[in-house]
Amino acid sequence: MRATTPRLALRSCLGLGLMIALVGCGGINAVANGTAAAPAKTSFAWTSSAPLISPQPDPSQTIYAVKDPSIVYVNGRYHVFMTTAGSAGWGLGYTNFAKWSDASSAKIVPLDKSPMGPGYRAAPQVFYFAPQKKWYLVYQGADPLYSTSNDIGDPTSWSAPTPFFPVVPDVVKHPQGNAWLDFWVICDDAKCYLFNTDDGGRLLRSETEIGRFPNGFHHTVVVMAEKPQDLFEASNTYRIAGTHTYITLVEAVSPKGRYFRIWKSDRLDGKWEPFSSAPMNAFASRDNVGQAWSEGVSHGEMIRTNADQTMTIDPCRPLEYLFQGNDPAVHVDDYIKIPYRLGVITAKGENPVSALCR
Repeated sequence: MRATTPRLALRSCLGLGLMIALVGCGGINAVANGTAAAPAKTSFAWTSSAPLISPQPDPSQTIYAVKDPSIVYVNGRYHVFMTTAGSAGWGLGYTNFAKWSDASSAKIVPLDKSPMGPGYRAAPQVFYFAPQKKWYLVYQGADPLYSTSNDIGDPTSWSAPTPFFPVVPDVVKHPQGNAWLDFWVICDDAKCYLFNTDDGGRLLRSETEIGRFPNGFHHTVVVMAEKPQDLFEASNTYRIAGTHTYITLVEAVSPKGRYFRIWKSDRLDGKWEPFSSAPMNAFASRDNVGQAWSEGVSHGEMIRTNADQTMTIDPCRPLEYLFQGNDPAVHVDDYIKIPYRLGVITAKGENPVSALCR
């Protein structure tokens, strides 16, 4: 999520009914009646909802957009955190609802009345850190910040902002870097990793021992580097349940609008390889999303069946991705006024993730 701050310019498994043998999932190497099944699909296709969450009246300012969503599903309700873009600047908002048909009418509550307080806040990520039995909200100020809560459903319960780093790593600062933004935490059994992008074509990663989280982040390194428009911002990383595979998504920019690319790795500190046969290893874009209302597919998050720090998705369930989109017919000169709304894309048929269902 790109914006301006005083410090810097931020800007389901398709089980096959095989009569004789079942080998693997998704049809790879499976044999039925002596005939090899077709290989799994190596690209993605999606359908899109209409916009589901839009700006609501605010007595203190004009809200232009809601964007950068983070979502968990807990105890029968969706909990959505988002950036609000308004005439008073950038902040965070929260809403919850039981089903998507209720999303448009669910009240969006600003989080600045909590101990988190007012000021520049954007690009949230929410998860339950099971070792501490505590909710974490990660977000950006000038630097990566976090707040905690014991009750995700109480928007007044979030603690005051705390920085992850005592000093900014050299690899982030000029002349080596191009700042940092859009922070994402994911943990395995031993460590927690914080990923970020920088609008300059780099994906970076820091780490700490899981027993020290949220303290001790260090060893900030460049994981991938490409052209700025091809590795732009809004990275999000997940573990695929029942496998040793992780995926990471990073937003890119094309003449057709923003879109997401996808990579895979067998470990969070390993090498990332393309995980789609589509051009630019595309995950979701105007080219593969049907019923698209948006100029592109921008900053978002996978809808998970768990809420904890492992950020696990189930390949045996249809993929759903909550994203920010904007009407291509509306043109504005001021970035903060781009009329972003939130919608959901749902994967159609088999894809590289669902092929891993076991």
